[in-house]
Amino acid sequence: MKNLAPHITRQKLLLEGFYEVEIDEQKIKDYFNEITSSLELRIYSEPIIYLPGGEGKEDNQGYDAFVPLIDSGISLYIWENHKFFSIIIYTCKSFNEIKAIEVTKEFFKSENIEKLSF
Repeated sequence: MKNLAPHITRQKLLLEGFYEVEIDEQKIKDYFNEITSSLELRIYSEPIIYLPGGEGKEDNQGYDAFVPLIDSGISLYIWENHKFFSIIIYTCKSFNEIKAIEVTKEFFKSENIEKLSF
C-alpha cells in the first residue's frame, strides 16, 4: 500500500485471539482503561458499547465497542459464542506493539494472539 501521507503519523495494529475471561460492559471499559494507560494514550470520551442482543446471526452475537482517543481510537469486537475477540488499535501517535500484545494477552487470558501491523 502506498503511503499517501508520509507526513502524518499513523500506526495500526490488529489483534485477534480467544479469551478465557467473562465479558460484560464493565470488562470492556476496564480493557480500554488498561490498554490506553499502558500505551500512554488518552481517552477523551466514554466508550461506546453495543450488545445487539439477538440481531443478526447467532454465530455473530457479542459486543461491538469503540473508545475515542485524542490520537484516534480503539475498536473491539467480541464473539461470545466462540469466546473470540478482534481489536484494532489505530493511532496518530506511535505506541509499543509488544506492550499492546502483552497487556491484551494477559487481560483476556489468551494463550496466543495473532497480530497484524498495517
